[in-house]
Amino acid sequence: MEKLWMMLMLCSAVIAMPVVLGIDESPKAVEQWFQNLSHRKEKLTKLHFYFHDIVGGKNPTAVLVAQANTTFTSPTLFGLVSMMDDALTVGPEPDSKIVGRAQGIYGSAGLEEFGLLMTLNFVFTEGKYNGSTLSVLGRNPVFHEYREMPIVGGSGVFRVARGVATAKTIWLNLTTGDAVVEYQVMVLHY
Repeated sequence: MEKLWMMLMLCSAVIAMPVVLGIDESPKAVEQWFQNLSHRKEKLTKLHFYFHDIVGGKNPTAVLVAQANTTFTSPTLFGLVSMMDDALTVGPEPDSKIVGRAQGIYGSAGLEEFGLLMTLNFVFTEGKYNGSTLSVLGRNPVFHEYREMPIVGGSGVFRVARGVATAKTIWLNLTTGDAVVEYQVMVLHY
């Protein structure tokens, strides 16, 4: 009986999700949105938030999922792959208000320079972007002061998005790998 109740609750949540988030993601609604696209005006949205990548401790938000046999003998940790579900906050402090999550995967992809291949979604959970995502796919040379990564798409409010995310490390613990990274995002969408 408990399992049946849980299944009913999950089904109800899935059915109610578009109403709660205010974005109808049904195939018919998405088709209608695209049919009206030619009448829409493209707009620029600027976002600013902080990314908290916690690798160490009792509650990591990024975990190692794969490595090459030579990863830990490589000066760049080449071949290391991690999965993340990192908090996005309004400020750099760990207890700052959470506005979303960075969910995805990153891997050390450079043989000569420590650079990550980042494949992730910024999943927004607050305000007018609640339920919307932005997709990032790019190179992150983490020891550069500023890094630029492309926004290659999105969902919800950010359907058909494109733009640039600029990252700057605010704090890095070289022992644990924990970091706080400031993101400035410029995105074009309809």
